[in-house]
Amino acid sequence: MFVSKLEFENYRNLKDGSFEPSNEINVIFGDNAQGKTNLIEAIWLFCGQKSFRQVKDPQLVKLTDATEPLTAKLKMSFFAAGREQKAQININQKRSASINGISLDTPSNLSESFCCVVFSPADMDLIKDGPVVRRKFLDNAISQLRPKYAKMLSVYNRSVMQRNAILRDVMFHSELEFMLDAYEDRIAKSGAYIVSQRKKYLEAIMEYAPEIYFGISGQRETFNIEYKCSTKDGSYESLIDALRINRGEDTKNGTTGVGPHRDDIEFFINSLPVKTYASQGQRRSVILALKLSEAEVLKRFSGEQPIAILDDVMSELDHSRQDFILNHIKGWQVFITCCDPDTVKMLNSGKCFKVENGKVFAVKE
Repeated sequence: MFVSKLEFENYRNLKDGSFEPSNEINVIFGDNAQGKTNLIEAIWLFCGQKSFRQVKDPQLVKLTDATEPLTAKLKMSFFAAGREQKAQININQKRSASINGISLDTPSNLSESFCCVVFSPADMDLIKDGPVVRRKFLDNAISQLRPKYAKMLSVYNRSVMQRNAILRDVMFHSELEFMLDAYEDRIAKSGAYIVSQRKKYLEAIMEYAPEIYFGISGQRETFNIEYKCSTKDGSYESLIDALRINRGEDTKNGTTGVGPHRDDIEFFINSLPVKTYASQGQRRSVILALKLSEAEVLKRFSGEQPIAILDDVMSELDHSRQDFILNHIKGWQVFITCCDPDTVKMLNSGKCFKVENGKVFAVKE
């Protein structure tokens, strides 16, 4: 899978135009606030997801003094499923999309035809922030592969909310307590499925991550990821037992204190927790290895090599790590943004583009 051409009109600060990337490495450089990230964000939207910068759709449209609001238009030609395809996204107050001239019911359906993974500076939160961020990463990644997972996650979250509502009322209405058994059974069944799929996904990630981490770091360091259950092992039996044992404490707190919504993952280098002991360069290498491994797992399930988008990836990486990113990722189309023009000199093959004041220039092929 690769993008052959991207066209943009009224999108963010980009001047209306287009660019035709290499099928391999593409370095996009320029000063801050010139439009580099806007360019790769436009590619990402064709996955059918919202912006990885956590902004609403109207913010993607070029600002103007005109009375009538503008519509941003993105057109992309790409090769996937053995043929050239075309997709279009229109954005005003909301998004609409089409693929090969056929309108889609929802832009999220673009994910059936196009996929990529993205690294952005915000992904460093996977290490430094709390468990919610790491659980969200797992849930989003698995949902792309298994639609059933998203449905079971919805069942689980709804059941936890319903149990919490009963917990808050049962002190005043003891006759409600019998309802807890039914909700706890539903939580344990859906929760056991969620935990098993999370563990399987991490096992798949770990088939690639240690080797990729070694390639990026160039150091003989061991890399590992561990799933941390809030119950014994996340099985139906351990979940149902924990829910019933904790029922009294949960009633006092009015919330469910165990289950997949309380689980976590932890990263280790040489058996030491990354969050506590790793340098900034090691942390960035860990997240890069995680993201590139995510792409490998996507490839295994879809049969297509996802496109990799690496935003501001070069900062805080030493020369050898930068060289790996630029010259040792083979067989993928990769888009890399950076500020330092000297990065271009390190690229052995591919294309380089400069973005200045919203205009995209090809500077090296």
